[in-house]
Amino acid sequence: MSKKRKVIDVYGIVQGVGFRPFVYNLAIKNSLTGYVNNNSNGVIIDIQGEEDNLKAFIVELSKNPPLLSKIKKVKITEKKVNQKYTDFYIKLTEKNISPTTYISPDYSICDKCKTEIFDKNNKRYRYPFTNCTCCGPRFSIIKDLPYDRDLTTMNEFEMCESCKAEYNNPENRRFHAQPNACPECGPIVFLSKSNGELIKYEDPLTETIKLIKEGNIIAVKGLGGFNLSCDAKNEETIRLLRKRKKRPQKPFAVMMRDLEVVKKYCNLSKEEEAVLLSNKRPIVLLEKNKNYGLPNNLAPNNKRVGVMLPYTPLHYLLFDENTEILVMTSGNISGEPIIYKNNQALEKLNNIADYYLLNNREIYMSIDDSVTRVIKNRERVIRSARGYSPKSIFMNTKSEILALGSELKNTISVSNKNDVFMSEYIGDLKNIETTNKFERVISHYLKIYSIKPKIIVYDMHPSFVYRDINLKDILNINEDVKIMETQHHHSHVVSCMVENDINEQVIGIAYDGTGYGDDKKIWGGEFLLCNRKEYVRIGHLQYFNLPGGESAIKNPWKIALSLLYKVYNDDFINYIPNNLKNKSVSVIKNIIDKKINSPETSSIGRLFDGISALIGLIEEISFEGEAAIILENISNEEIINNYKYNIDKIEDRYIIKFNEIIIGIVNDIRNKVTKDIISAKFHNTVVEFTIDMAKRIREKTKVNKVILTGGVFQNEILLDRTIVKLIENNFEVITHTIIPCNDSGISLGQLAIANEKIN
Repeated sequence: MSKKRKVIDVYGIVQGVGFRPFVYNLAIKNSLTGYVNNNSNGVIIDIQGEEDNLKAFIVELSKNPPLLSKIKKVKITEKKVNQKYTDFYIKLTEKNISPTTYISPDYSICDKCKTEIFDKNNKRYRYPFTNCTCCGPRFSIIKDLPYDRDLTTMNEFEMCESCKAEYNNPENRRFHAQPNACPECGPIVFLSKSNGELIKYEDPLTETIKLIKEGNIIAVKGLGGFNLSCDAKNEETIRLLRKRKKRPQKPFAVMMRDLEVVKKYCNLSKEEEAVLLSNKRPIVLLEKNKNYGLPNNLAPNNKRVGVMLPYTPLHYLLFDENTEILVMTSGNISGEPIIYKNNQALEKLNNIADYYLLNNREIYMSIDDSVTRVIKNRERVIRSARGYSPKSIFMNTKSEILALGSELKNTISVSNKNDVFMSEYIGDLKNIETTNKFERVISHYLKIYSIKPKIIVYDMHPSFVYRDINLKDILNINEDVKIMETQHHHSHVVSCMVENDINEQVIGIAYDGTGYGDDKKIWGGEFLLCNRKEYVRIGHLQYFNLPGGESAIKNPWKIALSLLYKVYNDDFINYIPNNLKNKSVSVIKNIIDKKINSPETSSIGRLFDGISALIGLIEEISFEGEAAIILENISNEEIINNYKYNIDKIEDRYIIKFNEIIIGIVNDIRNKVTKDIISAKFHNTVVEFTIDMAKRIREKTKVNKVILTGGVFQNEILLDRTIVKLIENNFEVITHTIIPCNDSGISLGQLAIANEKIN
């Protein structure tokens, strides 16, 4: 059989994931000659040999690539046989001026590396920076593309001869593992006091365990930034951490030693177990089991606790046979981004941490821990960060676009015409530190992907903080760049459409807290008839006032009084529950009457907040979503009843009226119906009017595909029951999984809408 030669271009996540040694060994296995190398577009393979061998090579290349790789496209070109190819080898990386390769996220330590750090005979025994091509840092250490050591923060560590031998051997799993290192040549860890004074110990990790057991709070420098850690069984230390961090109620994430420990304290489905054990190693929101005996102040007023397993060698080495669970919460000042530099940590965390576990490996781009949960047997990402981001979405666009996302839970998305790249979670743009991070992330993404945006997309909200940033100057963007705006809830719906590759018209149901509407009011309980380009607001929750604006969001009792006033008018004073009678009732009425900073809203999120306050669960929130979370957590899921409601049709729009809902809740309060039952009936009511609205819209429009989106659908009861009932009514239901349904998904929707509107 005569020889054939093919040039194979492979596009996707194919660098830094062991792709070249995989190709090399596959070629040797099939007796093929030629070469493989990285370039700025992916991987190129120039290969020749017997036709059957080539076919076998291509099949395995496509079907069984390395675990961390993600192939977007394979292009195969026939070439004339090259007589000079007598063996197969790996070429040095080419460097082009237009990198379009895809950056791999940071991944947890693999099983082989984990075995090494516990093997007393291995040179990497107890070495906290052990990694290979199958695991370890990627995104957090990359300064530029292509992904080579000299373009990462590992460039200052020269490999020893032993590590070099691994690095240069295509048959070794550390072949071209850019962060490759060992105790002889790599980064080190060290302990310091809160004042920065170094403490000399032979084994800083063993000493850290001791300090944790003694009740100390440790600032631990991890993969993408600092975590604050302490003994998760020490109620007093947790109380102290809350006091120092000024975080009175928001649950702390914990790291558990292994799966057996998780099962000891939490109910665990097979789907949740799979997510926990994945190489992404996110924080997974798990239900506390009946034997859960951890301190209440770990995750107060919550049936769930955020759990992750160790994901770096360092984390594994912070556990011993007597240490089961550690608090592992973000190392930051409340509301600010995660701290990732040693000097920043020493400066900003010195009033929180007692000691610091530091290292000398630079983090170039900070990244938080991801947060996820399983609903309806499917993973639902809440915060997309380590392990999940950056996210490469294979979508062609008409231009280079930068989408700025929302103000809360911000992410950005960029396109280079061939693909879309969605950033990690950035945070709430409420302070200068987060705004600075926002600018840095944009600069980084534009640089590494060589994108010069022709279009910048904003949310149409006129008060979003990024409107005050002169991005053109900061990013040196050409003056003729086009500015576009998108509506918040349309962006929500379209983000879900992109995730699920939907291009047709849909009924978009968007439930959240805040989104600026076409009528300059605050939307949040929306039914849109839309495609990726346009939308019609076909229905919504009736408007009510937010007395004090932002103040009402932080003080849900104000919303509760506003709802009562809306329903009972001037007689509302007679219907105020005892828990709210001490409030400034007349002031709230006056604010609404005189329209003093009292915007109207159709927000389902704010309705949840108001009901939570109305039945006496909360008056003032300490973190975003707290009131709704408490309401969900107390709900008696055995209750199937609901409150009455009305849907009016005004012109061509359906309006959900909540008067009967509020009257029903007030009557239940007066009849001393328990809060868990009221919560359940309210949840059931929201499900019922959602289905009712969808049916009415389908009858009118003949559209049967429904998208559920917006942060309120992080509520498990609401999402689960709405999906079930929609399916029972023969709807095709589309939901989020990997793209968050909350505002972190907004930037992707913005970009897709802008792309459709380009002439």
